[in-house]
Amino acid sequence: MEDKKIAVVTGANGFVGSHLVDLLIQENYKVRCITRKSSNLKWLKEKGIEIFDCGLFDKEGLRKAFDGADYIYHVAGVVKSKHPDGYFKGNVETTRTILETALEFKDKLKKILIVSSLTASGPSKDGITKITEKDECNPITTYGKSKREQEKVAISFMDKLPVTICRAPAVYGERDTEIFIFFQTFAKGLMTTIGLKDKPLSLIHVVDLVKGFYLAAISERSAGEIYFISSKEVYNWKQIGEITSKVLNKKPLTVKVPHAAVYMIATIAQFVSMFSKNAATLNLEKARDLVQKAWICDTSKAVEQLGYKQEISIEEGIRRTCGWYKEMKRL
Repeated sequence: MEDKKIAVVTGANGFVGSHLVDLLIQENYKVRCITRKSSNLKWLKEKGIEIFDCGLFDKEGLRKAFDGADYIYHVAGVVKSKHPDGYFKGNVETTRTILETALEFKDKLKKILIVSSLTASGPSKDGITKITEKDECNPITTYGKSKREQEKVAISFMDKLPVTICRAPAVYGERDTEIFIFFQTFAKGLMTTIGLKDKPLSLIHVVDLVKGFYLAAISERSAGEIYFISSKEVYNWKQIGEITSKVLNKKPLTVKVPHAAVYMIATIAQFVSMFSKNAATLNLEKARDLVQKAWICDTSKAVEQLGYKQEISIEEGIRRTCGWYKEMKRL
């Protein structure tokens, strides 16, 4: 009987990471999860996985997790920080430490997949043209800049290790806590949209996203490459609202929030967060993201080279997601 392949996942206790763990288990992998001692492991319980609670800077702990591994999926990252240094430490320096440690195991490793973001590329300049992997990167926030710097670190190791980078757009689905706020507000009878004009976006259900990661990892041609793993379709908030209205059987009041008001609300939220241990969900940098014309990317490269395709439609995805929120008594 052939031994199971071993996959290591960072950020395994989070929204995206936990779904990746589920897929790897389904694909008959032995899964090792790197977490912190303080991590909430509620999505990892009773799954027959190994936990390494060494965090991402303990090279000795990482060595134990990487020993004998076939694949490393680096999903963990910092999406909210009260200080710019937090983004660069959590996204760039962790990646450097992981790759430096992985060098010791390069003869065994088949692939190291680094999860990046559309924010590393920046928004569509004209609001119509999808961003491709060939386009020059123009990140507009500290988070986006940190993800681009993370990519540069990963690229610097591509001549020594089989590294692949996957960029994700906005992600929704079961276990999410960020886009959940949209559904929560909607269920209470209010839908807010940013600006007076609609803003196209790429949006992917988490199950499709992690399938894309998996295909990129096992592909024999993906080393040294960057891929967008996203929806084939481009959506808009009116369309998303209409589908959500049918799923929840709600007809909310729609409020268009002018850009100036978005910045005002973000300023207040950021100020209030100064007196809290947690960073604000809506801060000035997030406001800058929200007012852009479009966040849209092209998946052609992943489709052609990896055999990737979006399988969960926006209708099915919203139905599944809202059903899960209701089951969890969050809606």
